[in-house]
Amino acid sequence: MNVSQIIFSPTGGTKQVTDIITKAWGMSVNEIDLTKAEADYSSLSVEKDDIAVIAVPSYGGRVPALAAQRISKICGNQAQCVIVCVYGNRAYEDTLIELSDIAEKSGFKVIAAVAAIAEHSIMHQYAAGRPDTKDQQELENFAKKILEKVNGSAAEASAPQIPGNHPYKKAGGAGLVPKADNKCTACGLCAENCPAKAISKENLKATDSKKCIACMRCVVKCPQSARKVNGAMVSAAALAMKKACSTRKENELYI
Repeated sequence: MNVSQIIFSPTGGTKQVTDIITKAWGMSVNEIDLTKAEADYSSLSVEKDDIAVIAVPSYGGRVPALAAQRISKICGNQAQCVIVCVYGNRAYEDTLIELSDIAEKSGFKVIAAVAAIAEHSIMHQYAAGRPDTKDQQELENFAKKILEKVNGSAAEASAPQIPGNHPYKKAGGAGLVPKADNKCTACGLCAENCPAKAISKENLKATDSKKCIACMRCVVKCPQSARKVNGAMVSAAALAMKKACSTRKENELYI
């Protein structure tokens, strides 16, 4: 039995949470990186006896559309699956139920779900330093419970009750689109790493706002810190979210 880690983690928070879970199992991990724009996801499949972990960040309470499209192309072969959504301490809303629906349609059998907290990818003051030691211990303990369920009888491997709404909440737009400033050296890493192919390789300072999903991958990857979002807009958004984000939220675990 191996672990297939199917993950969309542009800035690393979702991967950090997922790694805590999969490392607790002590098994070989095959990672499928959903941020790769050029990958042929329709050629990928998971063995029935493997455990799959499908993990995404919550974007405005929904699964990122690119991640949803790419997961839907992977053949699940009825492999048992853990779904994970990660959010920056505001709310995950319909992300988890949508991810469950996508996984089931792709042939996975959802047996557990996690909504976990990680540092906000834009407003870093929210959930700063998370997942922390408490989160890690909680996720490791839950991972052990998941493994017990996997190794139990087929009757025990029923789907958990997952919160969310049908229909899902309306998806929002990209909002904050990063742009390059005069520190840009035209190294091309931003265009190379953009999951949405929103940055022109011919004109690296140009970002297609219709394609950009505001994932902040280009901001994280830029070695010159040349790509940024509008500071005034970030401050306004942070102020609007202050009440919702300032109180510590805990991980939600479903099995």
